Amino acid sequence: MSGGVDSSVAAHLLLEAGHDVIGVFMRHGEESSQACRVDEGKPSLPVLGGLPQTRADHKQGCCTASDAADARRVASRMNIPFYALDLQEDFRRIVDYFVDDYLHGRTPNPCVRCNQWIKFGRLFDYADGVDAEFVATGHYARMISGSGNHQPDELHRGLDSAKDQSYALFGIRPELLPRMLLPVGGFEKPRIREIAEELGLGVAGKKDSQEICFVTQGHHSDFVRAREPERSAHTNGEIVTTNGEVVGEHAGYEAFTIGQRKGLGVAMGTPYFVVRIEPDTNKVVIGQKEHLARATLNANEANWLVESADLPKQVAVQIRYNAPPQSAQISLSGEESTRFSVEFDEPQLAVAPGQAAVVYDGTRVLGGGWIE
Repeated sequence: MSGGVDSSVAAHLLLEAGHDVIGVFMRHGEESSQACRVDEGKPSLPVLGGLPQTRADHKQGCCTASDAADARRVASRMNIPFYALDLQEDFRRIVDYFVDDYLHGRTPNPCVRCNQWIKFGRLFDYADGVDAEFVATGHYARMISGSGNHQPDELHRGLDSAKDQSYALFGIRPELLPRMLLPVGGFEKPRIREIAEELGLGVAGKKDSQEICFVTQGHHSDFVRAREPERSAHTNGEIVTTNGEVVGEHAGYEAFTIGQRKGLGVAMGTPYFVVRIEPDTNKVVIGQKEHLARATLNANEANWLVESADLPKQVAVQIRYNAPPQSAQISLSGEESTRFSVEFDEPQLAVAPGQAAVVYDGTRVLGGGWIE
């Protein structure tokens, strides 16, 4: 429970379906608050061994006081237990990955990693610690059960195509699919807000989170430089065109990403885009729109939600969170099919190393990997 409208309504829908619901807030910031304190008299739960504890009574605080307070109020209104998990140490892995990818000239996706490592990773550890059967979130995606016909459970796009978050869930371990619940995935977002309003939850009009949760102010490059001042002190270099012409200088390639048009720091007269980042030479290569086109890509760290032998050759591949999937063919390689190549039917623009390439068959998520 993040304190937002989606997870709040998800808890309500689970209660309506007859589940015994436990509300959990993830603390991952640097400052604590008592906003998550569990009210006296509530039944206590076991605390997962190995999680940092800030209070001897296991009533942990959380870093975003307003969100934590919203989540706590919703849980209290629904009369469900509410707990905060201190995941600061785990979340530092996300931050380190984010910084390291930018310093290697890549474009990280911390939200996908968070779902993979924490929301559908560490939270399952906690669920096991309290004998919970399922882990549920407010993601806009759908689970379709394969029980009863010897078919595996399937992850599908959410009903609301404008809010679909299935792209961010491809990295979940396939054996966990039967234990995932995604209650809001079968609704349009306006209906979720209506339900919250009807229930008087106080979060119906709350804005959706759009930014990287740990980059609270400034540009992401400011965060990277503050986190790794020594490494980022040596990332400045030249801005060059695709034909090698030097047209300017930059203060650090971590400020750029493939496909970027604004903020290049040079005036070319016509639109230019970041085509390539070369961390070995510190060069940021820019070109016109046609220079962004790529007919193929390679991906690694593949995670398949179906048996690799059952993957169709003709699929749809999505290369960015808000990008439409594109028709393509895939070829698997590597030990246990941990690598794959994609050949698009039509060349695609701004294929960014570090982003996820997620493979679909219609609305079903088959798996995916990380663009090289």
